[in-house]
Amino acid sequence: MSIDHDVRSPHESIIELDESLRLEEFSEPVAAPSTTLPRLALAEEPEEPPKVVVGISRDDVLTIAGAAVSGLSVGVVLSLVLGVVPVGWMFFVSYLWFVAIYTTLVFLRDRGPAVRDRFWTVMLSSAGVVVVATLGLVIGFTLLSGQEVFAQAFDPSSGQAIWERFHFLTLDMGGVGPLAALKDGGILHAIVGTLIQIGVALAITVPLGITTALFLAEVRGKFARFVRTIVEAMTALPSVVAGLFIYAAIIVGITHEFNGFAASLAITVLMLPIMIRSSDVVLRLVPGNLREAGLALGASQWSVVWRVVLPTVRSGLTTAIILATAHGIGETAPVLLTAGVTSNLNINPFSGPMTSLPLAALEFVKNSQNTMKARGFATAAVLLVLVLVLFLIARKIGGQEPGKLTPVQRAKLGQRSRATAARMARNSQRAAADRTISPPGGEPAPAHAEPDPHPQSPSQQSTGDKI
Repeated sequence: MSIDHDVRSPHESIIELDESLRLEEFSEPVAAPSTTLPRLALAEEPEEPPKVVVGISRDDVLTIAGAAVSGLSVGVVLSLVLGVVPVGWMFFVSYLWFVAIYTTLVFLRDRGPAVRDRFWTVMLSSAGVVVVATLGLVIGFTLLSGQEVFAQAFDPSSGQAIWERFHFLTLDMGGVGPLAALKDGGILHAIVGTLIQIGVALAITVPLGITTALFLAEVRGKFARFVRTIVEAMTALPSVVAGLFIYAAIIVGITHEFNGFAASLAITVLMLPIMIRSSDVVLRLVPGNLREAGLALGASQWSVVWRVVLPTVRSGLTTAIILATAHGIGETAPVLLTAGVTSNLNINPFSGPMTSLPLAALEFVKNSQNTMKARGFATAAVLLVLVLVLFLIARKIGGQEPGKLTPVQRAKLGQRSRATAARMARNSQRAAADRTISPPGGEPAPAHAEPDPHPQSPSQQSTGDKI
């Protein structure tokens, strides 16, 4: 058996391999070169989140100003030029056009949620502006109508002293007729009567209202629910009904004459439910953990109420007193039925008629003389100022914010802190003195120690210690 060994050189093998590759290259057609781009899937565009309107930008101010000017212009044109809208309705039509133009401008710039947000913001802001404007118109009209009376007080050419110019506040109408000049007479009797009537009413309303509110808030039960229902029903009691009740019960039955105390009772009937409701709402807002903390320290329920609950709601109770006072100080119907009308000063609430500021303003305005009408509007302006002064005093006593102390309270707290610091300093001095006179590691030596008549030697002391 023979084996055929085909021996080839490396050069011959390379030549054969090259020829085989050439045959394969020309046997198959070669495609033309081209570039293939990868297909990328386009991501969906994320939806824009709704815009949240925070604050007022310059664009908002310009948009509101432009819409307001445009709406007012349209209202003026429709009212004066075309005669389509009466002049009295001009502002209402202008406001409607303002809202429409503003909404359109916002819609062209923003999307749906932002448009709705800005629309309702403008509507709510407009409601606040309407309330403030209405109050301003009432105050302005009252001051302008009574400016003749106040002009004399600020006229330096009259040659009178400053206190003599304010005769409208320092004189009464005793002996002054409707044809008298404005420099004659004043409303001192009405101011004093109002203060006396409201003072007596507050003396009855405040303690009774706060104690009733404490009963409703702290004591639960069927009777408390019954009392709350009665109080809520009394809130809608007409003032004429309260005046007729006091007139029949006090004037017809007891005094047989008009007097200021009967008017105070009628005002109390109207102030009491408002005082109770407002105080009850405030007392319910006190956190329960404050009461629980006081009870956990061993205090009684009424001690917690006196030392924890009432100081916490001091500002709220002051606001309740303000609301009740503002409601009672402007009542006219019950005062007209119970207090009577007088032109002279009366400081005795139990005898004789006593005029209040609302009743005096009503009597002045009912007169046909312009001077008396001016006195009536000036009286109403004084009533507004009186309510404002009472409000400021109450806010000053109650504090501007919850937890903010008044100057008197800060002074008392500082005095108490200084007393505590002085007491602690004295205790520290006593402790330091005791440590100074005490031997190290032993009991303090007596201040006046008698010398030992039989001293012992050290050896005897050690022997005694051993024994």
